[in-house]
Amino acid sequence: MNPSTAFASVLADELARCGLREVVLAPGSRSAPLAMAFDELDRAGRIRLHVWIDERSASFTALGLAKASGRPVAVVCTSGTAAANFHPAVIEADESAVPLLLLTADRPPELRGTGASQTVDQIKLYGSAVRWYAESGVPERLPGMAGYWRSLAGRAWAHAAGDLGTLPGPVHLNIPLRDPLVPDAPPAASAAAADDWPDSLAGRAGGAPWTRTASRGAVAAPLQLPWAERGVVVCGDGDYDAAVLVELAEQAGWPVLAEPSSGARHGPNALVGYQYLLASPEFMAAHRPTVIISAGRPGLTRPQSALLRLARTATPPGAGSAGRPLAGAGSADAEASTAPPVRHIVIAAGPGMWADPQRAATDVAAAVRLTGVPDRASSPADGAAAGGWLGDWRRADAAASTASAAVLDAWPGGELSEPEVARAVVAALPADALLWCGNSLSVRDVDLALPPRADVRVMASRGASGIDGTFSATAGAALAHAADHPGAVAFALIGDLSLLHDAPGLSIGPGEPRPDLCVVVVNNDGGGIFEGLEPARFGGGVSGRLRAAGQPDGQPDGREDRSQGPGTPRAQGGPALTVFERTFGTPHGASVEHLAAAFGIPYTLAERPGELAKAVAATVPGSGLRIVEARTGRAANADLRARTRAAALAALASPPR
Repeated sequence: MNPSTAFASVLADELARCGLREVVLAPGSRSAPLAMAFDELDRAGRIRLHVWIDERSASFTALGLAKASGRPVAVVCTSGTAAANFHPAVIEADESAVPLLLLTADRPPELRGTGASQTVDQIKLYGSAVRWYAESGVPERLPGMAGYWRSLAGRAWAHAAGDLGTLPGPVHLNIPLRDPLVPDAPPAASAAAADDWPDSLAGRAGGAPWTRTASRGAVAAPLQLPWAERGVVVCGDGDYDAAVLVELAEQAGWPVLAEPSSGARHGPNALVGYQYLLASPEFMAAHRPTVIISAGRPGLTRPQSALLRLARTATPPGAGSAGRPLAGAGSADAEASTAPPVRHIVIAAGPGMWADPQRAATDVAAAVRLTGVPDRASSPADGAAAGGWLGDWRRADAAASTASAAVLDAWPGGELSEPEVARAVVAALPADALLWCGNSLSVRDVDLALPPRADVRVMASRGASGIDGTFSATAGAALAHAADHPGAVAFALIGDLSLLHDAPGLSIGPGEPRPDLCVVVVNNDGGGIFEGLEPARFGGGVSGRLRAAGQPDGQPDGREDRSQGPGTPRAQGGPALTVFERTFGTPHGASVEHLAAAFGIPYTLAERPGELAKAVAATVPGSGLRIVEARTGRAANADLRARTRAAALAALASPPR
């Protein structure tokens, strides 16, 4: 057995002994020994191998598998730029503490710096984004190598899994390999070929790992927190025990402001329209908390960030003690001494990692234990009573949600709005389903539409919050979710740009595992989220409508030109786009239907809410991968969101008596 084959066989076997169950491979020549070793384990039923032709898509598939399963997943590639394509997924895994094993094949030292093909500097390629890095060294036929290789695999696994109290995340093994890169003998003769090695390549007896490590280190003592009536629990995306915080909130009588992918949007204290409440100066002036507990990475909206900044200021941003807008910084400073201080406890994701972009946290703790909680605090009757803290939040949530829903219900019949798409999708989710939310508008629409329920799982890539690899991460998560919940199906709500950005991920080979996954694509022909941001002042509100020659930027007529809708080609040399449309709106004119057809994926166009619900309901075990497109207009939906927000804020400013 040649050294490269021996190394790959030992490494793959030891990782499987450690607990590896999923491997994603992007094919290449230099990684051939690893590919063949993992294929052999797949055929033996010890792991499940997924082969994806694009490295970026492969790495995000591994990320989705690892995020959904909570276990390290290996992703393998050849040398050169292939390894560089892993970097976006590595960053997301680092920021969200997702355990990945990055196995990058490399050229041996004598070929580096010589101009050899597919040879780049891969040493510590991902910098500080990995928990641990090692170069394995070129495999050699020497005594004692098997013990070194198995120890190396065990150490990589422990660092990725977060054993011994470390933070889970990506680990990089750079693996230089020399020719020959394929076995000297057929696989059937591999056992006999191993006999010519200087010492045994076998692992420990009984399939045990070479080195056992504890699953997690000692848990730090919880922070003792005296109960206060005016508390809130804010839950963002992340790998933490959300159920503990939901239970704490119910014990304390506090509202739960949970983002959809937090795992905390369930129970009687969870609110749906909390973002409207946080945006209301009147409500926040009267309901300023004195205790905030946050976990994960919350940050979907600016009002939410303002709430988390309260520990730095003494009054709600933009409001005085009576709810009146403040005249300026001087007034805010004057009020600072009169408002009670805010204590903000951030639950750490792990050693040295917690989310506090506002720099407002007063405490960081591994856990919190309430003290001095009166019996009435957790009483549902008291929470709903007039003047009760939790009752106030619940009633305001109901009023804001009802007002915003009335605006959505008044949308012209026969057309789909983007918030309605989110509402229809979450309403149609069956029990045990997985929903993956794309970043930008999709996750925010779901945030305002998802009712509290514990029987569905909502996920998103909120570590770095990019749109990289959205489809691939969804597919990986769907596969892992179905493996842990047999018979469960998965759904995704993503934008058109997210789909186009990860189009290579749609190329799943005929022999590869395929998820039962319905991908709902909201196609507004560009970057819809920018319609609600400052750049829209420079020619927004036209949803891809071409500007006539000589027309100044920012002078739309307010109507959408559906002749320039999704799938309609743009003639070269035609009218110019506004500066907003060209640099932010980025209309593409691509056909989602044609894209689906190119990869042989079943496609449905949903033009009405009923059609969308029917398409979602058709996703059952064994239905495979499907794409459902909902075509919308950016400008009209930006206006709709503004009107729903205005209606909600008006309801909060004038509560029913």
